Amino acid sequence: MEPEPSKQLNMVSLRGIPSVDQLLTHPNAEALLREFGHDWTTSAIRQVLDEARGEVRAGKPLPGDQELIERVQELLVTQSEVSLRPVINATGVILHTNLGRAPLSPETLKQIELVSAAYSTLEFDLASGKRGKRDVHAADLLIRLTGAEAVLIVNNNAGAVLLILSALAKGKKVAISRSQLVEIGGGFRVPDVMKQSGAKLVEVGTTNRTHTADYEAAIAEGTRLILWAHQSNFQIVGFTSNPDIAELAEATHRSDLPLIVDLGSGALVDTSRYGLAHEPTVKEVLYAGADVVCFSGDKLLGGPQAGIILGKAELLEKIRKHPLYRALRADKLCLAGLNATFLHYLKGNAEDEIPILRMLSAKPEDLKARASLWAAELGFGSVIEGVSTVGGGSLPGQDLPTWLLALRCKSAQKAAGALRQHNPPIIARVQEDLLLLDPRTVLPWQEEDLIMGLKSIEKLIEA
Repeated sequence: MEPEPSKQLNMVSLRGIPSVDQLLTHPNAEALLREFGHDWTTSAIRQVLDEARGEVRAGKPLPGDQELIERVQELLVTQSEVSLRPVINATGVILHTNLGRAPLSPETLKQIELVSAAYSTLEFDLASGKRGKRDVHAADLLIRLTGAEAVLIVNNNAGAVLLILSALAKGKKVAISRSQLVEIGGGFRVPDVMKQSGAKLVEVGTTNRTHTADYEAAIAEGTRLILWAHQSNFQIVGFTSNPDIAELAEATHRSDLPLIVDLGSGALVDTSRYGLAHEPTVKEVLYAGADVVCFSGDKLLGGPQAGIILGKAELLEKIRKHPLYRALRADKLCLAGLNATFLHYLKGNAEDEIPILRMLSAKPEDLKARASLWAAELGFGSVIEGVSTVGGGSLPGQDLPTWLLALRCKSAQKAAGALRQHNPPIIARVQEDLLLLDPRTVLPWQEEDLIMGLKSIEKLIEA
């Protein structure tokens, strides 16, 4: 029995599909082979040919060789796009964890590039010509800034907490206020970290009120270390109390025990100068009597991701000798970036050079002027009052006054989605039918791309 005419046509079409070798020798394949290599290009050709077979079987016409090669090129370009891309943060959230937190200063980027482009003195002592220690990089500068006896740098603050407890408290009772048993982004929970370190958790006080006597009672019952943890991303308000770090240090030191402070964000400047609540600075906490302090490098400090540990030299030496330190220690790019960032603070130009501090200190009238210029250049949108937030688990509940470019949209969600597909992607806020863009978190050199992106969605904006 003869096959049905449609099936005969499919069989003929399938026989007409070129082989992989035929497409590899196509004149336009040469450029693809040069750019993407033989193996990757061959794999893409196979995928495109498989898709073409499926189309023919579904009754669609057979694509020509030129169209197939164009499909191969599109596939290779798509596959080669990196997923970690720069974006324009127009949300007004300054330390946006999902968007990479703190952007770095030009000098910080320069130092990272210099160290990454060549060999470096990461673990080499130029004076002796022998092996050195990476511990020294950035440490001297931070000691000058804070007055700490010693400094260690690891890859993030969660790792810093784990390392400190593993080195100083394994098998020992560690007291912490119930109000400080926090969970921060990514499922990092203080009780879980303490358990992983081998420390034995001792909860003191209540959710809203903890007193020095609660810690003293825990010490009398065998507690060997006190941990004070920043509440980071929430507030307890109303009928509350907690001993300050100086009171806690005095009680701890009477029993010759160490006080460990996890500051979370770790500010080096007084945040109240920006109209925010005062955040205890690293220097203040050390002066108050903390023996070991740890905090993040990429939050209020404004540097690369890192966990910074500083304090008493004797305790930090124990931490440095713990096997976990090698697994968590910072790499050369992080150390180079921290060096440059700390130099900004020492030179007194941090507020001018570090993007996070520039955003925190931006004046509302300047933000209004920027938003107004955007609206004028676009020819649509209005400028309204709003608020920016610090974000990143820093200064919860604290807002900064700002001015926003507001675009009334047929569908604000659809418009926001279109901006995310722009190159570079633009991340905005959606509030009902409004698309809101905050100039506080848009870097000056990104404004041209921002305007181009907004013009591309003009058809989604209501007149």
